[in-house]
Amino acid sequence: MATNQGEGNRGEGRAAQGAGSGNSQRAENATGQKTPAKRGFAAMDEATQRQIASKGGQAAHQKGTAHEFDSEEARRAGQKGGEAVSRDREHMAEIGRKGGESRQSANRGARQGAKEEKS
Repeated sequence: MATNQGEGNRGEGRAAQGAGSGNSQRAENATGQKTPAKRGFAAMDEATQRQIASKGGQAAHQKGTAHEFDSEEARRAGQKGGEAVSRDREHMAEIGRKGGESRQSANRGARQGAKEEKS
Protein backbone atom coordinates (compact mmCIF):
# COMPACT_ATOMS: atom_id res chain seq x y z
CA MET A 1 0.00 0.00 0.00
CA ALA A 2 2.93 2.34 0.66
CA THR A 3 3.98 1.85 -2.96
CA ASN A 4 0.60 3.11 -4.21
CA GLN A 5 0.86 6.28 -2.13
CA GLY A 6 4.34 6.95 -3.48
CA GLU A 7 3.12 6.59 -7.06
CA GLY A 8 0.19 8.87 -6.35
CA ASN A 9 2.50 11.53 -4.95
CA ARG A 10 4.73 11.38 -7.99
CA GLY A 11 1.71 11.75 -10.26
CA GLU A 12 0.45 14.72 -8.27
CA GLY A 13 3.87 16.32 -8.46
CA ARG A 14 3.87 16.04 -12.24
CA ALA A 15 0.37 17.46 -12.48
CA ALA A 16 1.25 20.38 -10.23
CA GLN A 17 4.49 20.95 -12.09
CA GLY A 18 2.70 20.90 -15.47
CA ALA A 19 0.03 23.32 -14.28
CA GLY A 20 2.56 25.80 -12.93
CA SER A 21 4.94 25.77 -15.88
CA GLY A 22 2.27 26.44 -18.54
CA ASN A 23 2.00 25.03 -22.02
CA SER A 24 4.03 26.78 -24.70
CA GLN A 25 1.61 25.66 -27.42
CA ARG A 26 -1.31 27.58 -25.95
CA ALA A 27 -1.97 31.30 -26.06
CA GLU A 28 -4.14 33.44 -23.82
CA ASN A 29 -6.95 35.38 -25.44
CA ALA A 30 -8.43 38.70 -24.22
CA THR A 31 -10.66 36.95 -21.68
CA GLY A 32 -7.71 35.08 -20.17
CA GLN A 33 -8.81 31.69 -21.51
CA LYS A 34 -6.23 29.35 -23.01
CA THR A 35 -6.58 28.72 -26.74
CA PRO A 36 -4.62 26.23 -28.85
CA ALA A 37 -1.63 27.68 -30.68
CA LYS A 38 -1.92 27.94 -34.45
CA ARG A 39 -0.16 25.15 -36.27
CA GLY A 40 0.64 24.33 -39.88
CA PHE A 41 -1.18 26.39 -42.51
CA ALA A 42 -2.88 28.62 -39.91
CA ALA A 43 0.49 29.60 -38.42
CA MET A 44 1.81 30.89 -41.76
CA ASP A 45 1.61 34.53 -42.71
CA GLU A 46 -1.15 35.49 -45.16
CA ALA A 47 1.18 35.98 -48.15
CA THR A 48 2.59 32.46 -47.80
CA GLN A 49 -0.91 31.00 -47.48
CA ARG A 50 -2.01 32.80 -50.65
CA GLN A 51 1.06 31.58 -52.53
CA ILE A 52 0.42 27.95 -51.59
CA ALA A 53 -3.31 28.19 -52.33
CA SER A 54 -2.56 29.77 -55.70
CA LYS A 55 -0.35 26.83 -56.66
CA GLY A 56 -3.18 24.45 -55.78
CA GLY A 57 -5.63 26.39 -57.92
CA GLN A 58 -3.23 26.48 -60.86
CA ALA A 59 -2.66 22.73 -60.61
CA ALA A 60 -6.41 22.08 -60.61
CA HIS A 61 -6.85 24.19 -63.76
CA GLN A 62 -3.99 22.39 -65.51
CA LYS A 63 -5.45 19.04 -64.53
CA GLY A 64 -8.90 20.13 -65.73
CA THR A 65 -10.68 19.50 -62.43
CA ALA A 66 -11.07 23.14 -61.38
CA HIS A 67 -14.61 24.47 -61.01
CA GLU A 68 -15.52 27.64 -62.83
CA PHE A 69 -18.75 29.52 -62.15
CA ASP A 70 -20.86 30.46 -65.13
CA SER A 71 -23.04 33.55 -64.83
CA GLU A 72 -26.21 31.57 -64.06
CA GLU A 73 -24.55 29.58 -61.29
CA ALA A 74 -23.09 32.76 -59.79
CA ARG A 75 -26.52 34.40 -59.89
CA ARG A 76 -28.11 31.47 -58.03
CA ALA A 77 -25.34 31.50 -55.40
CA GLY A 78 -25.84 35.22 -54.82
CA GLN A 79 -29.58 34.76 -54.56
CA LYS A 80 -29.17 32.04 -51.93
CA GLY A 81 -26.85 34.28 -49.92
CA GLY A 82 -29.31 37.15 -50.11
CA GLU A 83 -32.16 34.93 -48.93
CA ALA A 84 -30.11 33.70 -45.99
CA VAL A 85 -29.17 37.23 -44.92
CA SER A 86 -32.69 38.57 -45.32
CA ARG A 87 -34.06 35.96 -42.87
CA ASP A 88 -32.35 37.87 -40.07
CA ARG A 89 -34.90 40.66 -39.61
CA GLU A 90 -32.83 42.47 -36.99
CA HIS A 91 -29.85 42.60 -39.34
CA MET A 92 -32.01 43.89 -42.20
CA ALA A 93 -33.51 46.58 -39.95
CA GLU A 94 -30.01 47.72 -39.00
CA ILE A 95 -29.00 47.93 -42.66
CA GLY A 96 -32.10 49.99 -43.46
CA ARG A 97 -31.49 52.28 -40.51
CA LYS A 98 -27.92 52.96 -41.60
CA GLY A 99 -29.03 53.62 -45.16
CA GLY A 100 -31.71 56.04 -44.00
CA GLU A 101 -29.25 57.88 -41.77
CA SER A 102 -26.73 58.09 -44.60
CA ARG A 103 -29.31 59.42 -47.05
CA GLN A 104 -30.63 61.92 -44.52
CA SER A 105 -27.16 63.31 -43.83
CA ALA A 106 -26.42 63.48 -47.58
CA ASN A 107 -29.64 65.44 -48.14
CA ARG A 108 -28.77 67.83 -45.32
CA GLY A 109 -25.36 68.44 -46.87
CA ALA A 110 -26.89 69.12 -50.29
CA ARG A 111 -29.44 71.56 -48.82
CA GLN A 112 -26.73 73.30 -46.80
CA GLY A 113 -24.61 73.74 -49.94
CA ALA A 114 -27.57 75.19 -51.85
CA LYS A 115 -28.28 77.71 -49.04
CA GLU A 116 -24.65 78.86 -49.04
CA GLU A 117 -24.72 79.42 -52.83
CA LYS A 118 -27.83 81.65 -52.52
CA SER A 119 -26.21 83.82 -49.83
